Amino acid sequence: MSDITPLMARGEGRTIGRIAGLPGELMAEFLGTFVILAFGDGVVAMAVAALPGSGRAATPTTIFLAAGDWLLIVFGWAWAVAFGIWVAGGVSGAHLNPAVTLGFAVRRNFPWRKVVPYWVAQVFGAFVGAALVFLVYHYAINAYDLAAHTPKSAGNALSSYSIFATFPAKYYLGSSVGPLIDQIVGTAFLVMLVVAVIDARNTAVGSNLGPLIIGFIVAAIGASYGANAGYAINPARDFGPRLFAYLAGWGKVALPGTYHAPGFNFSNYWWIPIVGPLIGGVIGVLIYDLFVGDVLYARLKAQEDVSGPVEETIPEKSA
Repeated sequence: MSDITPLMARGEGRTIGRIAGLPGELMAEFLGTFVILAFGDGVVAMAVAALPGSGRAATPTTIFLAAGDWLLIVFGWAWAVAFGIWVAGGVSGAHLNPAVTLGFAVRRNFPWRKVVPYWVAQVFGAFVGAALVFLVYHYAINAYDLAAHTPKSAGNALSSYSIFATFPAKYYLGSSVGPLIDQIVGTAFLVMLVVAVIDARNTAVGSNLGPLIIGFIVAAIGASYGANAGYAINPARDFGPRLFAYLAGWGKVALPGTYHAPGFNFSNYWWIPIVGPLIGGVIGVLIYDLFVGDVLYARLKAQEDVSGPVEETIPEKSA
């Protein structure tokens, strides 16, 4: 590994003071979330539009013909999350998810004054990441919509819209309850497992493998629960690209999240991938602390009573 002198070293006097604190953390949160969406939405664009349109599928509209298509997306998102955390972790802790930020504010002494700024940076990063995917893949997307006879302006281009944000499965029959529960459960697992991975008192991951393991967590959630509602499990990941899709012409299927077709209907879905993950994130960190975290802390304090103070190192910035 080489030591790279940053560009800012040439203008230290005026610049370093401005970016060393919260502004620098927000820059890292923006870039890390941008990376997640650039690769995450990118892999969905591959599966939905690019592979069929390039002649590499059976027909120009063939998607999800087998479970392998879903595995492509599951592992694409896993790598996306891992790369995003590797990019931002050393500066901001790489929350990259408003649910993680809220959970850490509730139980991990993350300053409440930083919560909303982190959320804004995360949503903006997700928006720009989605915009990049559209820039690269808009030819493939347009070709898919043309072949499928689903123009964006009619509000029926659900398949191409799915490149950017999520929607509920048909079997929910338009109900909000099932998708909301799904998002709460999925995000609770995500945050609970993230906290377990980064807790140095527990069987913490060695070296710099934490981001990779967290990527595997996302893959596990996608493989086990993804078809229910697209496993957004991250309000920024869903809302930023959803807002972009609305501005890019997908209309009501993006915002307010409404789609009507024979046997498949949902309305005003936009809030579920926001509220569900925020609730689930808090539940996940509370469950971990109740069953494991507080036990480990109690053991640490009991050991201190016998042998004196024990250094407690919990790398919260690796989330």
